[in-house]
Amino acid sequence: MEHIVLASGSPRRQELLVRIGITDFDIRVPETEESYPAGLSPREIVEYISREKADAAAKLCTPAEIVITADTMVFLDDQRLGKPADEEEALRMLTALQGRHHTVCTGVTVRQGLRVLTESESTEVYFRSASEAELRSYIATGEPMDKAGAYGVQGKGALLVEKLDGDFFNVMGLPVLRLSRMLAQFGVHLL
Repeated sequence: MEHIVLASGSPRRQELLVRIGITDFDIRVPETEESYPAGLSPREIVEYISREKADAAAKLCTPAEIVITADTMVFLDDQRLGKPADEEEALRMLTALQGRHHTVCTGVTVRQGLRVLTESESTEVYFRSASEAELRSYIATGEPMDKAGAYGVQGKGALLVEKLDGDFFNVMGLPVLRLSRMLAQFGVHLL
């Protein structure tokens, strides 16, 4: 197997790679701006940024290395919800999400030399209704502060989620089934 590079500092993505059997990989995080052209759909946005990250990461890698990049965003009514700047912004986001559904999109790019494959995954997440006290209690854990949409489905944020329609791991930041199918096209077979 060619050497794999994860171009992400996300501990969740690192954990997911290990869970699916990729234990020998390097982490190289390129400097990129997460900007994109106007008028793109949510899927097009995350695919665009994922490709931009892969292009930047390629400069840190040899042509033989397989580079994995990803970009995950939360969209409510096609409006992007990023990482909250402070606790009050986290409360505004969680209040907007409660009792409704939203979409989590992840763009994934696998690159080896000049060969580039980009795809995306979308998952619908349905939040239960929650009181302001519950939301403030969750925010007090600190968990929402470094996560798009101000929640982590793999932690206490799961207590706000009523159901999911789609890939759970996508909501964590890396759709592992899609990634495994993409890696197979590069000769990396995980099963």
